[in-house]
Amino acid sequence: MNATSSNRKKNKWWLNYTFWFILPAFALYTVFVMWPTISSINLSFTSWDGINPEVRYIGLDNFKEIWESPRVHNALKNSILLAVALVVLENIVALGLAILVDKVRWFRNLFRSIFYFPVLMSGIIMGFIWMIILNYNFGVVNQLLDMIGLSSWKVDWLGNPNFAMTSIILSTVWKAAGYYMIIYLAGLQGIPQELLEAASIDGAGKWKQFIHITFPLLAGATTVCVMLSMIGSLKLFDQIAVMTNGGPGFATETLTYIIYRVAFGEGRQGFGTALAIVLFILIMIISLIQIKLLRKREVQM
Repeated sequence: MNATSSNRKKNKWWLNYTFWFILPAFALYTVFVMWPTISSINLSFTSWDGINPEVRYIGLDNFKEIWESPRVHNALKNSILLAVALVVLENIVALGLAILVDKVRWFRNLFRSIFYFPVLMSGIIMGFIWMIILNYNFGVVNQLLDMIGLSSWKVDWLGNPNFAMTSIILSTVWKAAGYYMIIYLAGLQGIPQELLEAASIDGAGKWKQFIHITFPLLAGATTVCVMLSMIGSLKLFDQIAVMTNGGPGFATETLTYIIYRVAFGEGRQGFGTALAIVLFILIMIISLIQIKLLRKREVQM
């Protein structure tokens, strides 16, 4: 009985100790994550303008407007287009860079640093740099076209609706590919060289080695990179705000950008919050689908 009582006291002391240990983190999480989330859900049912202390509840009107709004539909289409393009291009470029760096014998760390450097730049700074590079009058791209006699190919890269989204996609790939390169590079360095050597002895070329050995063994890295790339692309805001301001017209307006415009530019915090909740649900659904499919591929590999 004494031993049992002693164990109970120890367990009780341990539980109390654990509780006090996690309390600060739980309090911070509640204040800065849980409470804002609950408040956002509450505000999505209002027509609050963000300033007036009076809050008027309008039920599901905000969500009904989201469902019927052509502007929101256009932003959703742009967001999906942006996400698909960035997920594909960022991962292809990142994997290519990782293979290149992995094969380099000299100055490997230098090349790794060069390719990773754009990741360290903020989206705002990167947006300004590319806005100057793509400027119609004095941008580097159009000046190079003049120099090589292709003046007829000059384009207002950020002012033409047909090229504005493409310009944002390519500049974002330039910024983000280095981050995913590091993940792929870690995966490549974890592949046993004996497998590649055995395949080479059996007569498999570099391409067959990549298709049947390297790429399947990168399934875990691919899952991580695709997930992060998809979430990042759906939340992309900085580059759009700096480079095109959602234009020309609504050609590059995405869900994240329209949330900012309606909430802070048009004074419709309630509607903007409802849009944010829709975006959260969209990201959650796509993430769950991707996790299921990619994890299934990992198991099969």
